[in-house]
Amino acid sequence: MKRWLARQIGWVDLHGLPLVLQFILLGFALSVMSSQIWLPVLAVSALLNLWAWVFAMRWRRAIVDTPTSRVASAAQGYVELIGVGQPLADTPLLSPFTQLPCLWYRYTVERKEDDEWKQVDHGASELPFNLQDDSGRCEIDPVGAAILTTHKEIRTQGDERQTEYVLLKGDRLYALGDFFSFSGAQVVLNTRLDVGDLLAEWKSDQADLQRRFDLDSNGAIDEQEWLLARQAAEREVARRHQEIRRQPTQHRLRKPRARKPYLIANHPPEKLGRRYAWFSAMYLVLLLGCLFGIAWALHASG
Repeated sequence: MKRWLARQIGWVDLHGLPLVLQFILLGFALSVMSSQIWLPVLAVSALLNLWAWVFAMRWRRAIVDTPTSRVASAAQGYVELIGVGQPLADTPLLSPFTQLPCLWYRYTVERKEDDEWKQVDHGASELPFNLQDDSGRCEIDPVGAAILTTHKEIRTQGDERQTEYVLLKGDRLYALGDFFSFSGAQVVLNTRLDVGDLLAEWKSDQADLQRRFDLDSNGAIDEQEWLLARQAAEREVARRHQEIRRQPTQHRLRKPRARKPYLIANHPPEKLGRRYAWFSAMYLVLLLGCLFGIAWALHASG
């Protein structure tokens, strides 16, 4: 039964957590074998199922009701994007165990103790990656997202088991989150502050500063020479600012500030909608069962 649950929901999936907690409560109640414990156990389970049912319904509605946008024309705010996953050009990433070039990974390490697997290490990558459709590309920030993938690898070596989940380059990605765009023209720049920072940087290397601006070679930068250095710094900062202003519009997807679902997956949206519909139906049935059990317990105790 545990293996079946693990395949269906995954132990790390937030939507499966209430079910796992209820199995723990059920095991506790069965071990105590007291009629007085069943009423609080059923009450807690009912609250867990109510929360999980509302939670799953909210995620399903977000997936079903949010229309798919194209990157180039997406409105600022909460959007759904579908495209091909690509790594950022300057951030190659390898999965920790299989050493596959990937967009994102999550792993757990378990050690067998007393015939039970106990987690001893876990982690996930936080580097962003791109989602690209036929209109443009959007940088995806995986931090804070629920990430679902079909790529899963389990390796057992002696008393250690390694589990790895990855998103791969070229995966067809679905993303639901907060979309925003910016360009170089929108960046707030402070010329005075940047000139001061650049001059401080030059002053930290006195040998180079004197080589460039000690025109009379007396080993010191006088007032006139420092004025020339400041003018050179102003020209350099102006050049850098022009480069920033010329940068094209960039798009990013991040965790919504409002408590809305943030989801990244290599599953199609239809499958994701069915997944959360299944969750909501399961927790509704369990909620009704708990309410029936509470009524029975109250009647039996009365």
